This record gives sequence, structure tokens and C-alpha cells, in this order.
Amino acid sequence: MPKTRILVVDDEPDLLAELAPLLERTGYDVTTAGDGQQAFALVDQVHPDLIVLDVLMPRMDGREVLRQLRQSGNWTPVILLTRVGSSTERALSLQEGADDYLNKPFEPLELIARIQAVLRRIHHGSQPLTSFRKLACGDLVIDRQTRQAFIGPRTLTLSARAFGVLEYLALHSQEVVTRERLLDQVWGWSYPVETRTVDTRINELRRALDDDPDHPRYIETVIGSGYRFLGEVEGRS
Repeated sequence: MPKTRILVVDDEPDLLAELAPLLERTGYDVTTAGDGQQAFALVDQVHPDLIVLDVLMPRMDGREVLRQLRQSGNWTPVILLTRVGSSTERALSLQEGADDYLNKPFEPLELIARIQAVLRRIHHGSQPLTSFRKLACGDLVIDRQTRQAFIGPRTLTLSARAFGVLEYLALHSQEVVTRERLLDQVWGWSYPVETRTVDTRINELRRALDDDPDHPRYIETVIGSGYRFLGEVEGRS
């Protein structure tokens, strides 16, 4: 069976020198590029199964590479890397078709975990959930544009943070997401909050969803780890 092909794009030689051997030891076939233009050319040569793509690069930045890939109909999964961790940065990345997003600096093992999670939930050549306006799981519909959620005809009353948690968990369905990761992605580390804040928003979601924590339909507590969205999620325009 052929190895999964990963294209890693970053203008930091030291980071490439660290990541490439680690990913190869994990079992991937790794190709590296030092800027966006080189990466864009390599996509047609290598046909990667997943791209790890830095945002801030010379010649062509990562967001422009991603934008051109999606505009050309190429839906190869992309994980973006950046040192700018604002909520606006995350929103732009996901709206433009990234499959996941990781702030620098990061633990290399965290990147491997993200790669494995993306590959598990993505069918090669299909659009990522992040590219759709709506997410649906049974009678639950999450409208990412209006920031509203519905169960059948009923509109759920949710705070902005609770909606953000629901959206992120649904985008990463079947994946265990830690409280720390939710804090990073939904609140941003500039907010002086603790992990129990996440639990408060989870409780809010469960009340709105009428979701029994002992027999959950949507959000499962994974003891000692975090939370997992249980249902199969599909994207809708």
C-alpha cells in the first residue's frame, strides 16, 4: 500500500528540518517547499494527500496558495500554520477552505495528531466542511453565516461562545477535542479564562440541544481528555 503523501511548506529551514524526518518516521512520504510559489508548482508534480501550509511566507503567502487551489477546484486537505492567532485570522483561514489551523509555536506531535484527524474525516478530492455555509447532523443545522443553530423548526438560544464551541466540535466530528484547544480556537489565549469556562458552555449547549450527558446524541465527554461530537456531519450550501 502506498504511503500517504504530505507536502510541508514553510520558509523556516529549521522547522522543515525538524518536521520532515519526524513525519517520515511516522510513516508518511514527505516533500518540502520553502515558499508558496514552489509549493503551488509541486502540487501538480507530487499530488499530495495533505498539505501543511505556513501562512506568512515570501513570494506567495499560504493564504493565496490556498485560495488559488480552491478556485482551481483542488480540494486537497490543508492545515494552515501561523503565528497570528486572532479570531479574525482563524475565521479567514476556515472561510477560504482550510481543513484545520494550528498556531505557531506548536508541538510536532500535535501536528501529527491534526494530520491524522484530518485524513480520517476527509475523502480525498471532496470539499472540507469548512467551505460550507451550513453543517447538518440529523435534524440539527448549524448556520455558520448567521451564527444560528436549529433543531427542526426550533431556533436554539445560544451565546456566541457556545455557538463557537458547537461549530468547532461539529467541524471536527468524531475527534476528541481538548478543553485547551477549544479555549485556543474559540476564545483565543488573550482571554483570561480557565478550562472550566469550556465546561460551562458545554452545559449550555446540552440544555439547548436537550442532550443527556449520560446518553449523548451530540456531545460526548471523554474523561480526562475533552469532548467529542458524535454524529456524522455533512456540509450544505
